[in-house]
Amino acid sequence: MEQFNNFLILLDSNLSGSWWFPALLIGTGIFFTIYLGFPQFKYFKSAFKIVSGKNKSDSEGETTGFQALTTAMSGAVGTGNIGGVALAIWTGGPAAIFWMWITAIFGMTTKFVEVTLGHKYRTKLKDGSISGGPMYYIEQGLNMKWVAILFAFLMMITAIGSGNMPQINNIALVMNTEFSVPKLFTGLSLGALLWIIIIGGIKRIASVASKIIPIMGIIYFGGALIILAENYQNIIPSFSAIFSQVFTGSAAVGGFLGASFAMSLKYGVARGLYSNEAGQGSSPIAHASSKNKSIDQGVVSILEPFIDTIVVCSVTALVILSSGVWTQKFDTTFSKTDMVILEGIYSDEKNDDGNYIHPDHISELTKYVQSIDSNVKEYSGSLDVVEGKLITDNITVIHSRSIAEDISVRNLNSNLYSGKLNIIGGKVNEQVVIEGKSLVSSAELTAKAFSQGILGQYGGKLVAIALLLFAFSTSITWCYYGDRSTAYIFGEKGVVWYRNFYVLCFILAAVIDTTVVWNIAYVVVALVSIPNLIAMFVLRKEMKKLSDEFNII
Repeated sequence: MEQFNNFLILLDSNLSGSWWFPALLIGTGIFFTIYLGFPQFKYFKSAFKIVSGKNKSDSEGETTGFQALTTAMSGAVGTGNIGGVALAIWTGGPAAIFWMWITAIFGMTTKFVEVTLGHKYRTKLKDGSISGGPMYYIEQGLNMKWVAILFAFLMMITAIGSGNMPQINNIALVMNTEFSVPKLFTGLSLGALLWIIIIGGIKRIASVASKIIPIMGIIYFGGALIILAENYQNIIPSFSAIFSQVFTGSAAVGGFLGASFAMSLKYGVARGLYSNEAGQGSSPIAHASSKNKSIDQGVVSILEPFIDTIVVCSVTALVILSSGVWTQKFDTTFSKTDMVILEGIYSDEKNDDGNYIHPDHISELTKYVQSIDSNVKEYSGSLDVVEGKLITDNITVIHSRSIAEDISVRNLNSNLYSGKLNIIGGKVNEQVVIEGKSLVSSAELTAKAFSQGILGQYGGKLVAIALLLFAFSTSITWCYYGDRSTAYIFGEKGVVWYRNFYVLCFILAAVIDTTVVWNIAYVVVALVSIPNLIAMFVLRKEMKKLSDEFNII
């Protein structure tokens, strides 16, 4: 598993982790924003009017404009809004949120373009269902069938690696943490429910989505407002932390070891894309089922990145930052993927004046976690453990990008471990469970933020319930994206096989390593976006004509 994870990291470093992918993604949004005359602002008011039904259309379709919007939003509003925001802060610091916002602002235009084109080139299949999306405008608009097939194949993988596995993985983690529900039980029970819903097709999916979205919004925002009201004095400092380090990276503070400008940009853009899916080519598949005219549904889609990232993700970020939990260490079970043992003793202790006692330690560790040349060396050798305690001197355990404390080692039967641990390149070779205090990330960090103050333990449970609704609805919608892509390549007969495989992956992801799941998501999201973004640019003149014909209402 570790070798596979390292391979994913290598792929990601050459895709979303390199300079060219953020440039392609944001650059496409900037180009169309200027080329189409700032449609995200010009048509914003019209989007609300259309979705409310003031601009009715008798166009052929299976869903209303509102149902198509909520279906697409249920695919976008998921773990990216709860776990993904926390992950962006954990890796890129507060400044990563700024780049999420930038991605969303220009993503509103990107979404407008891809949804309009996806709706225009949609088709009716032999069974009478509507199918649309980038594969159709790539084939018909560009006359490049092989690229369309490539896109559809990548979308099939993306649906599993992005819209499926991270969702149930986060659900299972939080349900286990907050309610002590076994991860496998969560995977099996929700997997069965997922199957029952997805066999009903887009009409059943749209019906479920239009009901879940308002419910989960009320639950989540209600809890968030309570936390923000309690920490109102920290809201302005939180905004200051986001803006003050945008071009310098985030400085080390508390247990957080800092993040460079490149990391803030990378994870802000990556989490922004994963959150609102602009440019990814997924949302047009849901919007294609709408009875609205193509340009009208494109205008409606402008609301997606706004609600998803500018509103929901911002609320999550402010709760995490204002509560201060992003710099605090909590009791947790260590993931082997996120743990490394280093040579030497490092400290993040502070003086009474709040400054680090050993700033050189922090400087070297910051370089190390950012993969910058440093003097830090990974330990290789054996460690002595007596009654669960490490007694070998001159080592430091890093977990979740922080210096771990109060470490204990247990065997797989939960008994305290005594003996030796063989360490190779900083990694533990034995099958043991290691626990202690460290930073936490993903949905667990958001749950900790909601658990502060008046909500107490109920805050974490609120996040668990909200995440269950957010992420499960995402998994439902993404199966539809995958099966429409399957139908494009293999015909309707292939859909049932894809659904079976999709549910199987859903169940398995409940019990595998969180970090590996997120790294899969990073890679596949970047891969599927590239052909879509290029196709949009090639069809720019056609999009310009459609946009100019729209009458602002």
